[in-house]
Amino acid sequence: MLSAGLSLAVGLAAAAWLCRWLMSGREAGPPEPGPSMRGRTVIVTGANCGLGRATAAGLARLQARVIMACRDEKAGAQAAREIQEESGGAGELLVRHLDLSSLRSVRSFCRRVIQEEPRLDVLINNAGIFQCPYMKTVEGFEMQFGVNHLGHFLMTNLLLDLLKRSAPSRIVVVSSKLYKYGEINFDDLNSEKNYNKSFSYSRSKLANILFTHELAKQLEGTGVTANVLHPGIVRTNLGRHINIPLLGQPIFKMVSWAFFKTPEQGAQTTLYLATSPEVEGVSGKYFGDCKQEDLLPKATDDAVAKKLWDVSERMVGLI
Repeated sequence: MLSAGLSLAVGLAAAAWLCRWLMSGREAGPPEPGPSMRGRTVIVTGANCGLGRATAAGLARLQARVIMACRDEKAGAQAAREIQEESGGAGELLVRHLDLSSLRSVRSFCRRVIQEEPRLDVLINNAGIFQCPYMKTVEGFEMQFGVNHLGHFLMTNLLLDLLKRSAPSRIVVVSSKLYKYGEINFDDLNSEKNYNKSFSYSRSKLANILFTHELAKQLEGTGVTANVLHPGIVRTNLGRHINIPLLGQPIFKMVSWAFFKTPEQGAQTTLYLATSPEVEGVSGKYFGDCKQEDLLPKATDDAVAKKLWDVSERMVGLI
């Protein structure tokens, strides 16, 4: 007879397999291909792993020219080789260094893009850091707010003229449903008075949405759209800073395998907003599972969004 522990493990495994079969599309194969992106240039931040890699791979299959903006160029180059093998050489992949925790790196990356690229059709702000211990960026900003919001804020603003010249063009911002637990405290944006890694992540994701809200207003009439999304709970290495007890790791892996999306599934809303004719001209909206969703009032507060924009401009040195 099986021991009680082994019986429980077998039961959990069977339940996990059944739940995964019921919840994740019954492994129906890859998503339907989208419209061709041949001749279009797309930037994807954090493209060497997780959602970013899956997004870059999806765009390559659609024949796009993909600039993979990666902090680790070696990992980016390896991911690019793998994607090209998987896609049979479809599309064009270029790896460029971008460290969003350094505003100097952001400026260097943008200068190179502007010098080398005659057009930019889609900018995908995907990279992020999740619930890390208290750390600071090169310029001294709290890491989650600095990387997830300020780095992308500066990059987007520096590339806006190129996006406008390439219109119709799109900006896609990856946020999270966890924005609901965040608050914008203008008296402590740097978390120097108080730091909670969960709260700070949620605040950075709320900042992503407020940034997109204000950006869409400023882009009206330019032919450039800006939308934001949540990808759902996805199995990536984003949670590398979360400490799970050794005994709990097998159960966590089983639960994540059963209930979390694969990176390919999680990337579908990003790809939808980047490529689909259905959202042409749509701007300032929030999406999940390729459908528009409502936001809490705090995420669409015009006054807070404008103040955050103004404060962010000063923090990154745009004014």
